[in-house]
Amino acid sequence: MTAATESPTPVDFWFDPLCPWTWITSRWLVEVERLGLVEVRWNVMSLAILNQDRIDQIPEQFRELLGPKGWRPVRALVAVQDKFGNEAAGRLYTELGERLHPGGRGPELDVLREALEAAGLPEGAAAELFAYVENDTYDGEVRASHEASQAAVGEEAGSPVLAVPGPDGESLGFFGPILSRAPRGEEAARLWRATVLAASVPGFAEFKRARVSGPVFD
Repeated sequence: MTAATESPTPVDFWFDPLCPWTWITSRWLVEVERLGLVEVRWNVMSLAILNQDRIDQIPEQFRELLGPKGWRPVRALVAVQDKFGNEAAGRLYTELGERLHPGGRGPELDVLREALEAAGLPEGAAAELFAYVENDTYDGEVRASHEASQAAVGEEAGSPVLAVPGPDGESLGFFGPILSRAPRGEEAARLWRATVLAASVPGFAEFKRARVSGPVFD
């Protein structure tokens, strides 16, 4: 069966845009969507929220990203989702991720502004949305989306979380998959089918192994 003959499956993907591993998983999903196998619903989760009660245990070099700066991208994404919908949120994530990961930049205000301006929003929208980056207007929505990611897995989980059809067609959330490089073409399709097949087995919970390399951006 080829990708073109399969009906797209709606899937929920929760992500923190600061996570490089999540970025690679998201590029795999974009490829699977391009092949016509899925329709991705983009949802934020927050590593800042996940780690808010143990910030002192986090290595010092990461603490700033799990503080106020970590809220900037998720606020922008939720605001775009609210005002312009799922596809716009996906475009903004792409623009953010290209700057944060292959681009090697941090979630500074100029990066947020650039990404909003490049995300194909209506004229004037980028400036309006930029105003939400450093205030708490959308913090309730960020927290609600984050909690939905944890509820989908059923226990505390990091980024990303992917919800796929389970044994009875119900949506089941899993942490991952974690990839060091985003597969393309038929390789991406095989991984998608394997993910759905594993989730369809009653009682399946997880696969895990050591990460053999750092994230590779191509």
